[in-house]
Amino acid sequence: MLTGEANAADDLAADALVALWQRWDRLREAEHPLAYARGVVANMARERIRAATRERRRIALFWSRGPQEVQNPDVAAVMDVRAALDRLPFRKRACVVLRHAFDLSESDTALALGISVGAVKSQTSKGMAELERVLGARAAGNVAAGRVSR
Repeated sequence: MLTGEANAADDLAADALVALWQRWDRLREAEHPLAYARGVVANMARERIRAATRERRRIALFWSRGPQEVQNPDVAAVMDVRAALDRLPFRKRACVVLRHAFDLSESDTALALGISVGAVKSQTSKGMAELERVLGARAAGNVAAGRVSR
């Protein structure tokens, strides 16, 4: 009843059992162990609902920007940039793409990725520096200008 889905309830029950096993001393010492266990389940269900809500917001923010057509794209450059982006670790790549290709603000990027604005600034800067090393300043500038097709 907490999750609204049988599969999610099964996962929640399994996760709660693991959490209770890891905190067995607390459970044994609790005045009302069953109430303690129910509280763990309820808290875990609440966190799952919050996480799902945050994820829906991130997805909505990510897809709220419509695609923009690029006139006469340089296909070779696009392939080079995509290959260079694939070499970046996920967080750097995500920050660079969201900030420059999707033109999201630092705060919107932070919200979409669930990280701080400072982390967005740092990861974007490091990612762009890495792209410049791999591609040279001209190609990295194309990423920053959003001239790479999505």
